[in-house]
Amino acid sequence: MEKILIANRGEIALRVMRSAREMGIKTVAVFSEADRNALHVRYADEAVCIGPAPSAQSYLLGENIIDACLKTGAQGIHPGYGFLSENAAFARLVKAAGLILIGPSPEAMEIMGNKLSAKAAALTYNIPMVPGTEEAVTDISVAQNRAIEIGFPILIKAAAGGGGKGMRIVEKASDFIEQMDLAVSEATSAFGDGSVFIERYVSSPRHIEIQVLGDNYGNIVHLFERDCSVQRRHQKVVEEAPSSVLSEELRQKMGESAVNAARSCNYTGAGTVEFILDENLDFFFLEMNTRLQVEHPVTEMITGIDLVKEQIRIARGEALSFTQSDLKIQGHAIELRVYAEDPANNFLPDIGNLQTYITPKGPGIRVDDGFEQGMDIPIYYDPMIAKLVSYGKDRTEAIERMIRAIDEYQITGIQTTLAFGKFVMQHEAFISGNFDTHFVSKYFVPEYLSQGCEEEAMIAALIGSNFMNSHSESVTLDQNIGIPSQWKKNRKEY
Repeated sequence: MEKILIANRGEIALRVMRSAREMGIKTVAVFSEADRNALHVRYADEAVCIGPAPSAQSYLLGENIIDACLKTGAQGIHPGYGFLSENAAFARLVKAAGLILIGPSPEAMEIMGNKLSAKAAALTYNIPMVPGTEEAVTDISVAQNRAIEIGFPILIKAAAGGGGKGMRIVEKASDFIEQMDLAVSEATSAFGDGSVFIERYVSSPRHIEIQVLGDNYGNIVHLFERDCSVQRRHQKVVEEAPSSVLSEELRQKMGESAVNAARSCNYTGAGTVEFILDENLDFFFLEMNTRLQVEHPVTEMITGIDLVKEQIRIARGEALSFTQSDLKIQGHAIELRVYAEDPANNFLPDIGNLQTYITPKGPGIRVDDGFEQGMDIPIYYDPMIAKLVSYGKDRTEAIERMIRAIDEYQITGIQTTLAFGKFVMQHEAFISGNFDTHFVSKYFVPEYLSQGCEEEAMIAALIGSNFMNSHSESVTLDQNIGIPSQWKKNRKEY
């Protein structure tokens, strides 16, 4: 491949283009009318407009993207993440057009794109599963009886879904029918598929995912784990690699399970196998994402592997140039997703103009973004502005560098998740590693951001922390509060 088209926008489009340029590969950008002056459009060697601003009229139109590819002479398409990256029908259109999709086969996408077929594939390798139904639930009375057998609380999940859509926690049998109807309705609306399944609800889970790479010759490796447990609305905000709770033995077991999950669908390219880890450190298969993940930079930082370059090499028929034994964890990396959201207002998206936009620099800091000062945050797409990544020789240094980078990052004109990120980095639960996917509901105090009462908010967070973790070893008040943040006081524009 001498030229590739990137079927995406923003920071991930730029991320792919930079690796392609280093490999001597020319790039083609596609853009909607709203992105005419976007950075990825300016960076590419060529650019083609594919439609109006709404993604349904531009970035989701596979035929327009393939047409742009053929017109510019690009031989391959990198889909990034989101949009058409896990769309098997699009993958087949690419193949039918005589082009190369830099990603897995349509068949692998289909198997892993449905949570039930993904579970069935993983079961062929005896990968641990959360107790639940093994097929789509259609009869409500049968489903309710099965839920009673599993034991409440249970989780209803959309078979075709993700991102928390079509997901309902049911605490008791009397709530089951209502929550079932809501889950089916939301799944139908979000994915055009109302099928759902049931599984036991793990009350204090860690969200651990394993990065895998597979070539066309049967070689599959894992590149260790990422801990993605700090979430809002079941979507990740902070990710780190490696996890602070995995032993080497557990890491090896989860890595082997991830490789087997990839093998169960003859996977090629970069993918991620997701697990939940319960309070007893037992792990269970969750799903597989058949694309590059948003949080892939933390894996790149601790392994030294450029995942985008590996994707391209695999797509053009090259074998993996390294084996599992060649891979080692070096240091620690943390990623904060910098969203145009207001954490003090339930993380609602915010739009506006980036009146000030100055990114942090210095040792161990990486910023993957697609904006510059003066640009507007469009209402049509995901509100992520950037991925702020810190790297250190160990977890403590990575946290320290993340705090310093957040202090240096200057954004005005919109609300962002930067202050929330600092709250996380300074909280005892995160520092100690004693947290789960309920971090936000357990500890986050919006007043820390909106009222300027940092010390009072941290005291409240301490009280909540001690209440929720009464079984944990106690710590002193001073250890938890530390020094009240001066971040908001010094940033008067906020």
